[in-house]
Parts: sequence; C-alpha cells; structure tokens
Amino acid sequence: MTASHDKPPLRIALAGLGTVGGGVIRLLETNAGLIARRAGRPIEIVAVCARDRNKDRGVDLSRYPWEDDMALLAEREDVDVVVELVGGADGPALALARRALAAGKGLVTANKAMIAHHGMELASAAESAGAPLKFEAAVAGGIPVIKGLREGAAANAVSRVYGILNGTCNYILSTMEKSGRDFGDVLGEAQALGYAEADPSFDIEGVDAAHKLAIISAIAFGSRVDLEAMEIDGITRIRSADIAQAAALGYVIRLIGIADRDGEGDGLFQRVQPCLVPRSHPLASVDGPTNAVVVEGNFSGRLLFQGAGAGDGPTASAVVADLIDIARGVDTPPFSVPVSALETLPAADPGHRLSSTYLRFTVTDRPGVLAEITAAMRDAGVSIESLIQHGRHEEGGEVLVAMVTHEGPESGVARALALLEGSASVVEPPLVMRLLG
Repeated sequence: MTASHDKPPLRIALAGLGTVGGGVIRLLETNAGLIARRAGRPIEIVAVCARDRNKDRGVDLSRYPWEDDMALLAEREDVDVVVELVGGADGPALALARRALAAGKGLVTANKAMIAHHGMELASAAESAGAPLKFEAAVAGGIPVIKGLREGAAANAVSRVYGILNGTCNYILSTMEKSGRDFGDVLGEAQALGYAEADPSFDIEGVDAAHKLAIISAIAFGSRVDLEAMEIDGITRIRSADIAQAAALGYVIRLIGIADRDGEGDGLFQRVQPCLVPRSHPLASVDGPTNAVVVEGNFSGRLLFQGAGAGDGPTASAVVADLIDIARGVDTPPFSVPVSALETLPAADPGHRLSSTYLRFTVTDRPGVLAEITAAMRDAGVSIESLIQHGRHEEGGEVLVAMVTHEGPESGVARALALLEGSASVVEPPLVMRLLG
C-alpha cells in the first residue's frame, strides 16, 4: 500500500475567510496528519482570497498566497479544487463556481442558495468537465445528510424526507416555548447571541430552510431541483399564545420542511411551514440552534440525522469531508445520478392531503363572530375537534380564537378560509399550521 506522503497533495484554493473559511483552515492545520491518512494524501491550501486582506481572522494567513481577484483562483495551474465560502445565490460566488468548473477544477461549496437556484446548471457543467462538485456543508452544517442520502440510503426508495432545517428558527421557537416570551423579544436575543443575522429575514421567513429542502428532496427523489414549486411560510406570526395552546394539546411548534412523492399522482410535494409536532415525535425534543432530518426509506425504515446545523467547526467538518472524498477519488454525481437522469416532477396539489390543522384567528370582540367562523367550517365540510377563545380585551377590542380540526383534506380548510375572506370580523389573515403526522 502506498503511503499518503508518497502521493501528490490535493491542492485547494479557498475563497471566503469568514467564520467557515477560518474553520476550514484551523481544521486542515490541526488535523493535517489524520486527514492525510484518511484521504490517502495531504490536502494543502495553495491560495486564499477574501474582501479584506488585513482583517484579523484568528488564523495565520501569512503562509498562504493571496489573490486579490477571486476569479483568478480558478485560473491558477497549481489549484485542483476551489472551495467557495463566499455565499449568495448569484454574483461573485456563482461567477467563481462557473469559472472553476469550466477550467476543470473541482468545486466544494457551503452555498445552499447557489445550489438551490443554480444546482442543475453547475452539476451539468461538472459532468461536462469531468470535475467533482460537492456541497455537503450546504445542508445542515456538519450533519452528513447529503452523504447519508446519496450513499447510506442509496438502495432505498425514499417515501418522505422532512425535518428541522434552520437553527435560528428552532432556537427562537424552543426559547419561546420555555420562557413564554413573544417572538420579537426572543429574536432580539438570538441576534445578540449570534444565532440570527442582523437581517434575519431569510431565516425567519423560511427561505433558508427552503433552499436546504430543495437540495435534499432532489437527491432523495431523483428529481430536478424545483425551488419555485415549494410552499414557504415562516415563523414571524407565531405568538406565545400559539405556543401555549400547542403545549396544552400535547404538541410543540417547529418550523418543518417536508418533501414526499404525492400519493395520489406523480407529483412532488414540498413545503416549509411551522407545524405542531407531537411530544412523542423525535423532532419534538430538538431544541436550540440544532438541525434534524428524518429520512423514511422502504427498507431502512426511519433514519434520523441530528446535530449542529451551523458554526465554524461543524460546517468546516463537512467541507473537509468533501475534500477527503475528492482526494480519495470518490466522484459520485452531485445529485446521486447524472443530471440527464433526474426527473422533472410536477408540483403536487396539496388539496387532497389529509391532515389535522391548527387555525388561529384574530377577531373583533363582538357577538356572532364565533358563529360566523364555525358556519364557514361547516359549509366547507371541516370538522372542528377543539376550539378555544384566548382571553377577552376591552369591549370592541381584539381576541384570539384558536381551533384544531379533525383530519381531513386540506382543500376543505382552504374553502373555509376563502368563505371568511373579506369578513369584517377577521382583522388579519388566519395563522395556519398543520399537525405533523
């Protein structure tokens, strides 16, 4: 057997020296010997690039050649793989990715937005160039979800994949649950602790989770990435009263991304939405800034992947795991099968899906309002399992009315809400959350 030091090193160029980029450097330096043994050869950084050359990043960059123009990393003859850690669906990150693959370089990225929006194009370019494209770090940080789907569960027909895909939202919801505080207060705390960005909209509106779900559902179901077909709803409208009502019913609220093949047809169902999760379900105990993904295979059964979804250490671990695969010569198609073999699946109609639904209405406090809501449910064929009115404000003020429906087609709830649309009694759009079955 040839020793690792007898083989030429895998030479990488690193674009982006933020939290994750610094973590990659520290990991490659700290575990250099172990990584070389497991990869079969050393992995060496031969060039780096970032916006600010003089910023203190807590790592010694003096030994690494610096490129002021990021695009030139793809042109260097001494580079085998470009590691893109810049972020953003388009702009410099996408330009670098295209240029690296066109030059026949491998590409490793943690950029879920870029893969969700341009993954098909980049995978095709990688195949044409015979270059590896890997993005384990783009979904759930250090949790090997993509590797688990692409390799560990490769023999299975996956019926459903779902989970908690955004640590910021999970921190906010689980903290609201424990403290009884409202959304805005806990969001501010999450920002102060570094769990939420200064502009947290991608996280709290469900977009970040949607990017991740689009990627893993494409791998799970052998389909082309289709972000546009996904239903996306975030957590900004959840109140402490909703958390308390869920708890009284034996549930917790979590932002859940779910994808499955439509049981009534050939479509692919994809949705990101806050859900009521039974306390007995494995996802109910996932709290703080943690991610967890459940994969249901026809022979493997239920598989649970759980761990840190972000941070320098876990994400750097996933980046370097991809580099080790490339060093070993492991070159699986980015989405498990060649792009030409990926199916184009239509978006499934959610109307016939059976579920129980939590509905919360903000209504004017006057006689007849409850009768109006329940009449709309009756006329739409929706059966109410439980109903509660939250508190009572001054006469003429607003109150919260929450209900849980019996299991039935989602189309029924949609019809009931359509009947109530424009009602003077309902002062804001109802909050709709499904109960996770």
